[in-house]
Amino acid sequence: MTDMIEVPLHAVAHSRAGDKGNRCNLSLMPYDPRLYPLLAEQVTEARVLDLFRHRGATRVTRHDLPLLHAFNFVVDDVLEGGVNGSLNLDGHGKTQSFRLLSLTVSLPRDLLQG
Repeated sequence: MTDMIEVPLHAVAHSRAGDKGNRCNLSLMPYDPRLYPLLAEQVTEARVLDLFRHRGATRVTRHDLPLLHAFNFVVDDVLEGGVNGSLNLDGHGKTQSFRLLSLTVSLPRDLLQG
């Protein structure tokens, strides 16, 4: 049996955010490409939507980029109207990558010690 450990995504991956209207694009790239399939199993559209639902998000679409070992998440209706329609201090949604990186995943301990 593999010894699993729960870690926040920020311990094993990087993220950047951008906006397009009231949508936020969030990239997710594991530091170790071997983690890509494990993140694909656990960082689902449903989990990301749950993470952003309190901000009004209505849909999340995940685009898998296996040759880059990366993901792009498009989160709809999360920017309170977007940069031109919101008084939100983060109208571009740049800080939302930190929210994504707060999700936890379970990974094999031996992959994290390498």
